[in-house]
Amino acid sequence: MNHIKPFNIPFFALGFRTFFALSGLSALVLMVLWRSLYDGSLVVDNYFFSNSYWHAHEMLLGYTVAVISGFLLTAVKNWTGQETLTGASLASLALLWVYGRILPFYSGLLADEFIALVDFLFLPVLAFCLLKPIMTARYARGYVFIALLLLMSFGNALIHMEVLGWGEQSAWTGFQIVIALIIVMILVIAGRIFPFFTEKGLPGTLTIRNPLYDGLSIGSALLVFALSIIQVSGYFLALAASLAAVINILRVKDWYEFRIWYVPLLWVLYVGYAWIIVGFIMTALGALELIQPTLALHAFTIGGIGVITLGMMARVALGHTGRVLKASQAMAIGFALINLAALVRVFVPVLLPNWYADIIYVSTLLWLAAFALFAFVYAPILTTARIDGKEG
Repeated sequence: MNHIKPFNIPFFALGFRTFFALSGLSALVLMVLWRSLYDGSLVVDNYFFSNSYWHAHEMLLGYTVAVISGFLLTAVKNWTGQETLTGASLASLALLWVYGRILPFYSGLLADEFIALVDFLFLPVLAFCLLKPIMTARYARGYVFIALLLLMSFGNALIHMEVLGWGEQSAWTGFQIVIALIIVMILVIAGRIFPFFTEKGLPGTLTIRNPLYDGLSIGSALLVFALSIIQVSGYFLALAASLAAVINILRVKDWYEFRIWYVPLLWVLYVGYAWIIVGFIMTALGALELIQPTLALHAFTIGGIGVITLGMMARVALGHTGRVLKASQAMAIGFALINLAALVRVFVPVLLPNWYADIIYVSTLLWLAAFALFAFVYAPILTTARIDGKEG
């Protein structure tokens, strides 16, 4: 009789499979829960004393961190040639992430300190798991991602400190740090993969990589977020944000090729990058008190983070399961829907401020529709073996 190990299945063959599936599921479940809590149709005890804190925490340190985990566990293997987590080890890390999402609803039954610890541990553990292959291969560039993950852990700690009553008004600072680090990580990764994906998706294309723009795009972004965190606004922040927008436009211009608009797996990434640039522009306008600063926040999160993570999951999953790098019609519609969700959430409140509640409702429905399509299309891709017979 053959004995199959319980975790020796395709779902745990490589990090992107497990964590992209979890992130897709969480994008649906967490948003439905948030909507129910927001309109009062659901009332539950929660470790986070504010529903808005829970929503922000789960979309950043739940959904987005799951996408980052799946990407890095897969990319580090490619970059270093060393094995990353698979099987039972990968399942254990995924279980730690799942507990972080569930335990906040056991407040009162479990100590709040324990709930905070379980959630906090995920990022340091992920960093530790990635450190071994990076050190073994002496892959110096990989340490940037280890540093970003650990700094993100610090931001998460600040959030939990306020919830636990160990600090005053530290949570918002923590959220700002986490958003800043996610955007910076996207900018770092974009410099590595956008030109490669463009050349791969558009035969005959040769993109230009400019190290100066790479450095300035990341440095200018760090300056903008640092000024926001220390509460510097006005003309100084507006100038820094405007500079970041211009530099990132110049950076992406060198990769851009008009033919991307015929390839959904490419245009979704470029449009996501455009949302980050819009975020910098709106930060400048918000610093001058011309618009509400929260509009820039949602340009970065729903637009930049949401669009790029959905596009990245779609592209990486196809490539690493041996499939043709072509988005299905359903997924192309999903890309359009998530961009509509961002458009509604970011721009419509400027035009129709009295319809705020309806705007949130419509944006939520569009988000859910986009990720429902992702779940429908990618569930079989993520849970079955590679079609070319290779491992992973």
